[in-house]
Amino acid sequence: MPRDIPVGNGELLVTFDHLYRVRDIYYPHVGLTNHTAGHIQRFGVWADGTFAWIEHPSWRRELRYRSDTLVTDVRLVNSDLGVELICADAVDYDSPVYMRRVIVRDLVGKPRDVRLFFHLDLSVNGTAVGDTANYDPSTSGVVIYKEASYFLFNACDQHKCGIDHWAIGTKRVGGAEGTWRDAEDGQLGRNAITQGSVDATVGCDLKVPAGGQACVHTWIACGQSHDDVRTLNERIHDRGPERMLAQTEAYWRLWCRKERRDTACLPEPVSDLFYRSQLIVRSQIDAGGAIVAANDSDITHFAGDHYSYCWMRDGALVASALIETGQSELSRSFFRFAGQCIGDKGYFLHKYTTTGHLASSWHPWMIDGQRVLPIQQDETALVLWALRKHFEAFRDVEFIKPLYRGLVTRPADWLLEYRDHNGLPRPSWDLWEERRGVHTWTCAATVGALRSAAAFATDFGEPDRAAAYLEGAERMKGAIRRHLWHKELKRFARLAQPLEDGTYRLDMTHDSANAALFMFDAFEPSDERVMAEMRALMERLWIKTDVGGCARYERDYYHQIERDNIERVPGNPWVICTLWQAQHLIATARNPEDLRRALPMLEWTVARAGPSGVLAEQFHPHTGDPVSVSPLTWSHSTFVSTCAQYMARHAALMGERQARLKSAPRDAEV
Repeated sequence: MPRDIPVGNGELLVTFDHLYRVRDIYYPHVGLTNHTAGHIQRFGVWADGTFAWIEHPSWRRELRYRSDTLVTDVRLVNSDLGVELICADAVDYDSPVYMRRVIVRDLVGKPRDVRLFFHLDLSVNGTAVGDTANYDPSTSGVVIYKEASYFLFNACDQHKCGIDHWAIGTKRVGGAEGTWRDAEDGQLGRNAITQGSVDATVGCDLKVPAGGQACVHTWIACGQSHDDVRTLNERIHDRGPERMLAQTEAYWRLWCRKERRDTACLPEPVSDLFYRSQLIVRSQIDAGGAIVAANDSDITHFAGDHYSYCWMRDGALVASALIETGQSELSRSFFRFAGQCIGDKGYFLHKYTTTGHLASSWHPWMIDGQRVLPIQQDETALVLWALRKHFEAFRDVEFIKPLYRGLVTRPADWLLEYRDHNGLPRPSWDLWEERRGVHTWTCAATVGALRSAAAFATDFGEPDRAAAYLEGAERMKGAIRRHLWHKELKRFARLAQPLEDGTYRLDMTHDSANAALFMFDAFEPSDERVMAEMRALMERLWIKTDVGGCARYERDYYHQIERDNIERVPGNPWVICTLWQAQHLIATARNPEDLRRALPMLEWTVARAGPSGVLAEQFHPHTGDPVSVSPLTWSHSTFVSTCAQYMARHAALMGERQARLKSAPRDAEV
């Protein structure tokens, strides 16, 4: 189920589902730990004796953000209750406080007695064992805590501070549903404390004048002790929650628009999603530098695990988008994080937690009785490639200096070492994490990395290193031509399996990952082989339904929808794969007319986004509904990169056109 309106600040992340229910609360790291364990945090309204939880069909919902911010703009209407709610949610830009403003409007023309109820079904530190919930008379709020994780829920309106109702009890133990059931009659029992598997429901009273409105602010303050959350609670009182919301909104507008860009060449919906995607990407980045793939905990029901980890490949490609949009502090943080994670041998393992520890993995350390490296080599290569992009954009020598050995020379030396007799990489896992072998994607990424390392070595006065890296890159590029290009089919293989005689068995499955040939500067985008490859991918992998978009590869089994007509639907459409085709059109455009051929793919992406702007990993090929996690950080960053590349190419082409016009001879005067 998509997380339609995530809000966060790098320390605290709160996500909502499409019914406007809080589903995930991550603190003190984005992606670690989820203090809801994915359970629903309910929100309900009692009006003059009638009650409805927000998921009830009687509600009409509009879930959006305020323009260019990470502050939500949510409209909820219930004709049965005769009320409209206008809600604004945000995480304070500089402290771990989740805030919500609720404005309740009367729709029936009479004074209203309205009570708002908020259900807290926390599993502190990821488990409900040993939690405590208590009413705190010093703050007139409810505190739920365990060990060094504390959460204080409180509220205020124009007349008073503190909650009006509360119920504290047990959940999912001995048949107990939880205290949320107590709210449905508009009354709560006011039990003072419970421990174990606990939950709490709190309520706020509002008197709404006929045809008028009333407002309440609620918040959850997060900390490592009771004193922490009490101090935060006092700060909220002093600053005022409305002022905090306004400051947070102003901060995100400043962050989002700090780089002055001319987006006039983009259609307005594309430009809007360009800025929205940057904000959604930001919400998925931990303050310590880790770039998290996705924070949609519902995927655990499908896979038994989640995406709340940092894959270095995803991180490097997201960092590339950050570089293209001028967010240098975030890219620096990522590379510092990468420098802490990389092993002494010079390569990254599968994925990492946001605290830099090795995360769960399915890559074995032994196959058929032989030791193997459980790696995806492209992850190491792409961090080096992206680091060079960062340096070329910002020229921050002092930043690069401590990373030069750990993220440049040691990985580059390992990339040279980890080659076979033909100069190609030895087998590793592919970017889709499904097949082990020698992959075109990995080879192209490694060529780009070695060239980047050569440029760094030249800058740092090591010409011998630079020559070795450059020679390795050129030899690998030649080996790609000789061993991965199929002369009869006029396509590149996606995968080569080494054979005992020193040759390779080629897997000629059409795979969008072969876009790497031009993406990482291994080959020129206009190289005739690359042109042929991209045409073949477009023809075979484009979804031939009303939904459209590009699949990952033929017969893609992951969340597979269509199994019968794979000629028409080779797989589900993915945002990243569709936009790789757009990036190739951009890179090969020779004039503004050529360039505009990429716009339909950007507009396709806009059409796939939810009302709030979130993009999933992939989509149903017949309905267009989101499939798998949403939002996927990689989807949004690829859209950002594609827009940035489009604008840069447009500016270059227009500059060339203007230069030609200026240099053209004037007509002779008659």
